[in-house]
Amino acid sequence: MDITLPFRYRKLGYAAINVTDLDRSVAFYRDIVGLELMQTEDDVAYLRCSRDHHSILLCQAEEHGLKRVGFELEQESDVRAAFDHFERLDMAPVWVSKEEARQMKQGLGLRVRERHSGLLFELFAGNMHVARPFVQTVAKIARIGHVVIGAENFEASRDSLVRDFGFRISDLIEDRIVFMRCHPNPFHHTFAVGPASSSHFHHVNFMVTDIDDIGKALYRIRKHDVKVVFGPGRHPPSDSIFFYFLDPDGITVEYSFGMEEFAEHGARPPRSMEPVPESLDVWGAVPDGQFGRSGPIEREAVEVSTQKIQKVVG
Repeated sequence: MDITLPFRYRKLGYAAINVTDLDRSVAFYRDIVGLELMQTEDDVAYLRCSRDHHSILLCQAEEHGLKRVGFELEQESDVRAAFDHFERLDMAPVWVSKEEARQMKQGLGLRVRERHSGLLFELFAGNMHVARPFVQTVAKIARIGHVVIGAENFEASRDSLVRDFGFRISDLIEDRIVFMRCHPNPFHHTFAVGPASSSHFHHVNFMVTDIDDIGKALYRIRKHDVKVVFGPGRHPPSDSIFFYFLDPDGITVEYSFGMEEFAEHGARPPRSMEPVPESLDVWGAVPDGQFGRSGPIEREAVEVSTQKIQKVVG
């Protein structure tokens, strides 16, 4: 059942990814994937694939994996309503300090951890709109498309994402994966979660505007000796054409072309699909054993002082 919360999403804003060699990863995401490096500061590189200041944060760390995921809300009042909502649920939301928000070129923001997967979510208003257009290079990337995780307590995490975060289920493959959209964003999914023996990062997706980008990527990736782990193929749930490969840390990255879009009102109900390979790909591609093994979800405690909280809301 769809749940309406007192705040509205605009879109998936960014993924913050932990990498073990920042310079190496920046080169990969810039030259092989096709993102633009905006700045590097305090062991964090900001890259974009749209007019937003950033779509990906690469964070120097001892272990690769997923640090957090940021979703942009429609306006500041939504962020304040979201803070009150999570506070009522006793989920201990914290404000992003003014100093960090300024560094990230974002407006008011909060962070809250989904209790079952352990993933830290940031909900914010306003990623700075860069005057200079994003220049597409090796691929016609339009946006960061979605993030997928595996959750140790899959059912509880799925229910929390719907009940507490207001995501809406578009489709599910029984006992395998649930595809969710951040309503009222129209795309079939901006987030997905599946069952896992331990909670982990599965993959990050970039949506391209030209089907030829999928074919070109296949040959470009092979030319640079990058590991292909799934595809090309077509996903039946979203009807998107996909191609997955690994970054230097073994993190799974996806290009996709085309995706079903939902109207804000009167959208079709979610479909339950059979847990067979044909529900993941109609072309017959078989995923490699390294597909989706993208490292752990960072579980360090969020530390934001009371003084900083007062500075943000005062």
